[in-house]
Amino acid sequence: MTDAIDRHASCDAEQTLRIERLLPGSLERVWAWLTEPALRAKWLADGPMEPRVGGQAELVWRNDELAPPPAERPEGVPAENRMSCTITAWEPPHRLGFTWAGSGGVTFDLAPRGDRVLLTVTHARVEKRSSLLSTAAGWHTHLDILEAVAEGRTPPRFWPSWGALRATYEIRFAG
Repeated sequence: MTDAIDRHASCDAEQTLRIERLLPGSLERVWAWLTEPALRAKWLADGPMEPRVGGQAELVWRNDELAPPPAERPEGVPAENRMSCTITAWEPPHRLGFTWAGSGGVTFDLAPRGDRVLLTVTHARVEKRSSLLSTAAGWHTHLDILEAVAEGRTPPRFWPSWGALRATYEIRFAG
């Protein structure tokens, strides 16, 4: 078995993004990073989550706070963004899903791989090209941060990484 995976998101004909990471620890540890607000705030977004299908979740992004020192964010991007979601899948510690404004929703699938966990993020039907590029770069950057904090390393700063990856996805998803 190899740990080699393509770290970039793929995009299919239905404009669905898929991206994977191998993370250290047990399924339960990675599940905690997805569902516990204090842990999730270190790599993605803070906010409460009702632990059941049909439950509500609020995601609160503060990307400037994910890795010091804060980097300059793109013009017009606020310091904080919020989104309300509904839980669509709750199968601890294997699958989490929730609605996502303007798309077909997000699912996180976890599978054991030796002493690691394969995390697969699927973001369905991201229809606008500008959203597709930003979303692919966003998931890639957030997962890079998750991987770093889960391994005890200093995470990359969000905005410089996001900007470089958005340019990369502009080329990868051309045509």
